[in-house]
Amino acid sequence: MNANVDVMRYYPETWTREQSDAFAQRVMRLIDERGWGFWAVEERASCQFIGFVGLHRPSGDLPFAPCVEVGWRLTKSHWGLGYATEAARAAIVFGFERLRLAQIVAFTAIGNVRSRAVMERLSMNVAGEFDHPGVPSESGLRRHMLYCLYSTL
Repeated sequence: MNANVDVMRYYPETWTREQSDAFAQRVMRLIDERGWGFWAVEERASCQFIGFVGLHRPSGDLPFAPCVEVGWRLTKSHWGLGYATEAARAAIVFGFERLRLAQIVAFTAIGNVRSRAVMERLSMNVAGEFDHPGVPSESGLRRHMLYCLYSTL
């Protein structure tokens, strides 16, 4: 999934197997430490791994940090089927009800209209634009949109 150029189109580069495995290890370690994170997503009917969705506390020098983001990455063959929206909605409920978060954010490169559409289906509101400090300045992907959702609890 992380080596697929379409899946990784809005990231600075595709990942090697080693990078993907290291990411999976970090995700599992964070879930062990916190009890939450990016969770593996399986298709119910086939039990096939189709990606990940969940909550994450981004590291780095984001202009709106500290924060908790909702995020997702799915295999291309499972795009457009509602899985990202369904699973992200469940992650948001978990974040507000179980973690008692006041706000959850999401962000993506401006051109990533598919992910931005998911954010809008989640009733997230545009909170502005920013230059992602983890994306090289010469990259056309540096400019990002920030979306926010606030708890009503």
